[in-house]
Amino acid sequence: MSWPIEDYALIGDTQTAALVARDGSIDWLCLPRFDSGACFAALLGHPEHGRWKIAPAGRRVPRVRRRYRPDSLVLETEFTTPEGVVRVVDCMPPRDRTPDVVRVVEGVRGRVPMHMQLVIRFDYGSVVPWATREAGEWRAVAGPDALSLYTPVAVHGHHLTTVADFTVAEGQRIPFVLRWHPSHEPAPPPLDGLEALADTEDWWREWFSHCTYQGAWREAVRTSLMTLKALTYAPTGGIVAAATTSLPERLGGQRNWDYRFCWLRDATFTLYALSLGGFREEAEAWRSWLMRSVAGDASKLQIMYGVGGERRLPELSLDWLPGYGHSRPVRIGNAAVDQLQLDVYGEVMDAIHQSHRMELRDDPRAWDVALVLMDFLESGWKQPDSGLWEVRGQPQHFTYSKVMAWVAFDRAVKTVERYGVEGPVGHWREVRDAIHREVCQRAYDSKRGSFTQAYGSDNLDASLLLLPLVGFVSPRDPRMVGTVRAIEQELMYQGLVRRYHTHATDDGLPPGEGLFLACSFWLADNYVLQGRMKEAEALFERLIGLRNDVGLLAEEYEPSLRRQLGNFPQAFSHVGLINTAFNLERHFRKSPAIHRRENHIGESEAPPPAP
Repeated sequence: MSWPIEDYALIGDTQTAALVARDGSIDWLCLPRFDSGACFAALLGHPEHGRWKIAPAGRRVPRVRRRYRPDSLVLETEFTTPEGVVRVVDCMPPRDRTPDVVRVVEGVRGRVPMHMQLVIRFDYGSVVPWATREAGEWRAVAGPDALSLYTPVAVHGHHLTTVADFTVAEGQRIPFVLRWHPSHEPAPPPLDGLEALADTEDWWREWFSHCTYQGAWREAVRTSLMTLKALTYAPTGGIVAAATTSLPERLGGQRNWDYRFCWLRDATFTLYALSLGGFREEAEAWRSWLMRSVAGDASKLQIMYGVGGERRLPELSLDWLPGYGHSRPVRIGNAAVDQLQLDVYGEVMDAIHQSHRMELRDDPRAWDVALVLMDFLESGWKQPDSGLWEVRGQPQHFTYSKVMAWVAFDRAVKTVERYGVEGPVGHWREVRDAIHREVCQRAYDSKRGSFTQAYGSDNLDASLLLLPLVGFVSPRDPRMVGTVRAIEQELMYQGLVRRYHTHATDDGLPPGEGLFLACSFWLADNYVLQGRMKEAEALFERLIGLRNDVGLLAEEYEPSLRRQLGNFPQAFSHVGLINTAFNLERHFRKSPAIHRRENHIGESEAPPPAP
């Protein structure tokens, strides 16, 4: 099996990304985009499925220490061996035309024998390229893809791989540059690896100079903001949910999905996180991607799109890959793209409203999109759907989906009232209030004293923790206090929150998964809203303590194994970290308002607490 998920670090060029293991092996890289075929797919199989390893030679396991260079996505992996100390520095320069991977081997102390193994397998480990050597360049070509390697080290072929043995002495710096280009085009000119490394470090530091967060959790928040930037597809502004596909939510299980796409429900959360961090340009680019992608027939609004706004994301299984930890199938594409998930209408409307509130640059298309969405939702909100968690069982009337339909009408009303746009605000108020009454009647269990996962259901769902965060109900309303209490009693496991009980919810899959980390951040937010500050801070500290040695979080965590699970790194987890950190900061600064989707508690116009 590949290394534990938490033993990987991320490098990227804001168009694609690679995962680097603790042993100096790049085990995952898709070129030229996040959702392209992988040329290194050892993460989901074995070394023969593609990797690029540079590490000390020999069988003795060196001592390893890793870090990102300050304020940059430049990774240092330092190996301590009996012969001395060597450092491998990895980055992907923000690209001009072609994607590049730059690796520089630096001698720190002594003379360390090194070994390089480059195994290129295009199309997710299935295609062995044709390799040629020209003056100063080694090239691999297959189908539409070509990779060129430039290095002063002598390399040679060995059993369909490319290898090199060399020694690095103290003070030496030896570059390796891998450049991709379409195979029908001439290879790009050689790139100076040392210069590219310095330029990349400067680029990230300049980007970080715009960061405004200086609070108590500076390192954790800034690393999370950097992760969001690394998951951005710069040409369009889209942000992928994660850099990987098919990392399992349960080792050996079937909950393996492709997350290299852009989810609409991340829209408002991500707008908040980027704007709070001082990155308005990225927030505006994400909003623009959102408006372009959702244009068209509102009844055909998708929950996700490709990084360029692509709509067709057919799901396929790659049978030749054994999967991470034998977790099969390995999937590319995502069939959930065809599901109806009503909550995304609320997310888009909320993003439009928040764009006005945050005074982002005006987009004249946004309100035209909003009117079309509201026209569909007037009747569409009554339908059952697949819900926030994209269950593959039968559609239901999920509570969170109805609440987000309420959010759509609520934000439409507020946008008209506050920002001078036109719309049937009186009618929208009536629909908003009707949805609120129905949810409180059909999704609240008075005997348990809690909201439930769906109409008529006995199940709980962590998405209920979002109800006060979107302004549907006051956080101190007895119904919400009871919901938080029920979730603590029934969904918490070793101090973290489950999404739902997979054995009780018909989600179309065998039961069992890790703990979805965003849910625990939502619980911490509820603690803040309810004034339970010691519990909020303790839970937040527990969560940031789950990050790996370079500050990254996957989608889920399994306490019994002490392992991260799911796709990696996960944007939703890092967005939750950023938002909860700001919520805590605002309390400690005695600000009158927590960072919510509205300006203050009660602005949602929710009804008074139940008697």
